[in-house]
Amino acid sequence: MSLSRCGVSWSRLYATAKRLSTVAGFSANGPNHSLSVRCRRYAASTATSHQSSTRVNMYVAEERGAPFTPEYRVYFKDESGPISPLHDIPLWADRAQRLVNMVVEVPRWTNAKMEISLSEPLNPIKQDVKKGALRFVHNVFPHHGYIWNYGALPQTWENPQHVDPATQARGDNDPIDVIEIGERVAQRGDVYPVKVVGTLALIDEGETDWKLIAVDARDPSAAQLNDVADVERLFPGLLRATVEWFRLYKVPDGKPVNKFAFDGEAKDKEFAYKIIDEVHDFWRSLVNGEVADATNICTSNVSVAGSAARLERARAAALLAAAPPAAPPAPRPPQVDKCYYLSNL
Repeated sequence: MSLSRCGVSWSRLYATAKRLSTVAGFSANGPNHSLSVRCRRYAASTATSHQSSTRVNMYVAEERGAPFTPEYRVYFKDESGPISPLHDIPLWADRAQRLVNMVVEVPRWTNAKMEISLSEPLNPIKQDVKKGALRFVHNVFPHHGYIWNYGALPQTWENPQHVDPATQARGDNDPIDVIEIGERVAQRGDVYPVKVVGTLALIDEGETDWKLIAVDARDPSAAQLNDVADVERLFPGLLRATVEWFRLYKVPDGKPVNKFAFDGEAKDKEFAYKIIDEVHDFWRSLVNGEVADATNICTSNVSVAGSAARLERARAAALLAAAPPAAPPAPRPPQVDKCYYLSNL
């Protein structure tokens, strides 16, 4: 869709993107992203918002460091400067329509295990590290990388001190995960409203790790996806492939097959929204400093009313300014493209 058909002025977009890039003294010609990339991201988000009555929030993802290195980070900004994607992006995009915001960590078909950093100020996205090595998920035949856009809901937290009565396992100490099944391949750092239709309950190394099943609210199939049963009707085989993916993806590392609560059955949307409300309440307790033994999570934010960890905008800008400049991606390890053939036990 062209911008002119949407009634969007390119000069206006350019001016807005330039203003975003120069918030708190960041140069529009700085080494992080080219201005043209920022304009395209902003334009795409604005154009799609004209196709829906749902407001699409304007967040800018800013890369720092070189992808596929330990220094790589993706920071987030709103129109006033840097923010935390975990604490400052609202959970609800449109509560009346039951749409929640999703932060994309891993685009479909990619392998790098990216995730919101809980321990760092501003909670940027970074690549996970295990045993001193950057993590890439293995290709377990017939899958390649992640088979959906993968990310998390902001302002949620799976409390490790809480034993879920349905799964009899504690939370995994992360924001709740989302698998987004729409047709578009997202970009890392995208933020957009999704419609939740169900959830799976992965038991990952003894912890409850909810996997919400959702679709981009602007996807052509969104109007027909109203509950988990519609996933099988419209995307036959996807739920089965999803369960297989999570069961087997750690096996090439020598770990056992993962298990699911409810025998791998996906629960419906009403069940899923109850879980969302619960983990949102856990997050609120966390950010308000009411949770003991949660010192490994940085709760710094710029917008949460009453939070003791609230930062001045200038301080948030200084944190981002101190990050290394963006750089070209490092080579991926050659074994990332290897395919593993496993029996689906």
